[in-house]
Amino acid sequence: MKKIFILGITGSIGQSTVEVVRTHPDKFTIVGASAHRNINKLLKLAKEFQIKNLVITSKLKKNELPNDIKIHIGEEALIDFVRNSDYDILLNAITGSAGLKSSIETLKRGKNLALANKESLVMAGHLVKKIQSETGAKLLPVDSEHSAIFQILHNENNKEVNNLILTASGGPFKNLDKKEFSKITLADTLKHPTWKMGSKITIDSSTLMNKGLEVIEAHWLYGIDYDHIQAVIHPQSIIHSMVEFIDGSIFAQMSEPTMRLPILYALTYPKRIKSNIVSTNMLKMRDLTFMEISTDKYPLFKLANEVGKAGGILPTIMNAVNEIAVQLFIDGKITYLDIPKMVINYVEQSENIVNPDLNSILEINTLTHKEAYLKFRRFI
Repeated sequence: MKKIFILGITGSIGQSTVEVVRTHPDKFTIVGASAHRNINKLLKLAKEFQIKNLVITSKLKKNELPNDIKIHIGEEALIDFVRNSDYDILLNAITGSAGLKSSIETLKRGKNLALANKESLVMAGHLVKKIQSETGAKLLPVDSEHSAIFQILHNENNKEVNNLILTASGGPFKNLDKKEFSKITLADTLKHPTWKMGSKITIDSSTLMNKGLEVIEAHWLYGIDYDHIQAVIHPQSIIHSMVEFIDGSIFAQMSEPTMRLPILYALTYPKRIKSNIVSTNMLKMRDLTFMEISTDKYPLFKLANEVGKAGGILPTIMNAVNEIAVQLFIDGKITYLDIPKMVINYVEQSENIVNPDLNSILEINTLTHKEAYLKFRRFI
């Protein structure tokens, strides 16, 4: 029985993980869980799975806490559990930069990390990989694109790889003329044609910032140079990624679009188990099509690639200001087109710091959030 600690259990990835556990109760048990603010759903899951270690990371009033179940409050309580709890694998499904410290602390313990928090590698890939190499902990990607590559490369030599090819659904606006982008509303943006995700990731998917972050993530996960990492729009989301080898062969990992399959693989690695969690009927499959990503239409994808190559503190700054821009859009304070404008302008005015340590990354992340929120009109 594998003991799992799930961070962000009430979000979309967390809920998919819960479905995996429900399907295979003889294989997995949930020993700890965190949520940001959804205390009711957390309590419901705690009772269903008898989860003893519970954390809410947002501030709650005493009258909002239950009397019969012990819940710990705050980020420090979460980090304490990550450092000291008894688990076999931690699945980090926290959204955004808030997940970085938990990833670092998990790997420091030598515990295996199932990673759905791409910001951990975007902000601190050089530190994450160093710690992983020192402790021998396994870093198991949960994003469907990176799980696909991980599965393909499982027994392959990276020196034989010519290109990694990530796929993107293209979001809801892939067929919309850029001239019409000024009319895009929040409701339009949240209508993702393929995946059911939280608001932040859904908006990032529409701007293709999400795919740009995944390019940076792929660089750190697989040690592949940016010039050999590509991305294409694949609206059907059946092929989750491809690997082109130096002899010209292209390997693809395919399935109906569901996060439960990559989660299952991360939890059972290095083995596979028999499961009915997903079924893909090739005879009923739609035509598979591919489109080039227009950097004119999706400038944040281009920016992320440039920032990834530059490295240093710039990925942290880009990610932080994007988080604020997306929240401002959700709050109705800026338009859809203001998101890339704000992110690009802020990054262009920022100075880089080469090889930042963890404290510098966390401090600059916090400062960027504050400045970007208070002075956002300077950047649009």
